[in-house]
Formats: sequence, C-alpha cells, structure tokens
Amino acid sequence: MPNLRAIDAAPDNDEGTPVSVKIRERLKEAQRRFHANDNIAEFIEPGELEKLLDEVQSKMAGVLSSLVIDTESDHNTQDTARRVAKMYLHEIFKGRYHQAPAVTEFPNAERLNELMIVGPITVRSACSHHLCPIMGKVWIGVMPNEHSNLIGLSKYARLIDWIMSRPQIQEEAVTQVADLLQSRMQPDGLAVVMEADHFCMQWRGVKDMDSKMINSVMRGSFLKDPNLRREFLALVNQRKG
Repeated sequence: MPNLRAIDAAPDNDEGTPVSVKIRERLKEAQRRFHANDNIAEFIEPGELEKLLDEVQSKMAGVLSSLVIDTESDHNTQDTARRVAKMYLHEIFKGRYHQAPAVTEFPNAERLNELMIVGPITVRSACSHHLCPIMGKVWIGVMPNEHSNLIGLSKYARLIDWIMSRPQIQEEAVTQVADLLQSRMQPDGLAVVMEADHFCMQWRGVKDMDSKMINSVMRGSFLKDPNLRREFLALVNQRKG
C-alpha cells in the first residue's frame, strides 16, 4: 500500500516555476503570438496576475540595482520597483493583461446610414522600441448600415484605451483599433485617424519637440468613395484647427 503521508507531502514540482514562464508556455502550446501589443489575458489564470506583479517588482528592483541606485537609503526610490510593476500591469500596459472592457451594443433600429464622427479621443501609450510615452488624439468615422451594431460614445474611448494601453507603434495601433471596431460594429465603412507626439523623438535622440505622426486606416465605403473620405477628413481637420 502506498504511503499516503508521503504522497501528501510530495512537493509541487511546479511551485518554483516563475509565473511568467507558466504563462509563456501556455501561449506557446496554443501557438499564440505574445508580442508587446498583443492581449494575453485569456492565458492568465486566477491569482496569477498578483504573482506576476511580484515577479516584475523583483526584476525591476534588479534593474534599479544595476543602475547603481541605492534604493535602501534613498527614500525616493525605496518603493519604486513596486510602483513601476503596478503601473505596468494595471495601468499603462493593462491592455495586455486584462480582458476587453464590457461594451453594450444595440441594434441599428432606426436604420441609420449617415456619417458619424467620434473624436477627438485622447490616447496614451508607450513606444515599444524605448517604452517612452506616446500622447495623441484619435478620430473615428463610421458609416453604419441597417445590420450594424451601435455602441455608446464613451465605449469608443474605453475600447481604444484598451488597445493603446500596451507597448505600441502607431502604425500598428491604428490598425488594431480599426480591426476591433470593425468586428464589433460591422459597418459599411470605418475610418480611423490618429495624430500623436512621440517622446522617443522629443525626450531622447534628435529631441525634436515639434514633430508629430499622423496616420489613418480606411475601410469599406471610406476606401471606395473618395467623396465620403474627403468629407470625413475635412470635418476632422475642422476640429483639429
């Protein structure tokens, strides 16, 4: 008969494995990408986010030590590692580790088919090259059809913040915003314009304070109909002016 007490006392071989390794292995097993601007929330099990917070705190303390910062006697940096870890996981990079916000959708009961523009919506992100801030505005143009789902105005901001709260490059962020809204609403046309300041140019490198990046994504009728595209861009430019 097996020794039950010995079985009960058997160590958990998984106990010493860092939680980041466990999450990474699940992603690899599922053959899922986990780039800087990907959401991985479905692969994080209950309770693991707090363990990940502890792990990031430990690694950040190592970074501060390697920068030769005396976090033991410097009262300004004694809790910096914990603050930075919380900021990354629950604030500026929360779009990687948290599920998409709940969004109430309702049918287009009145069969609206006129141009709708939402914006400017303030966006905040971080450049995935240097983790420097990206600050800007987004404008959304929607051409609904009778089968489109409509969402509340505040929900545009929530969904866009979820996308932008990840390390991003602006060219990919705009496409991710367009993909998300297209899948939620299924409109005839969708347009996204983003204008942003990049601190990786202003804070470091060339230190050019005046440069901005503007890019856009046009889908459906905005891509096919130049008059609709011109109307949208003209109205956006009026608001920017």
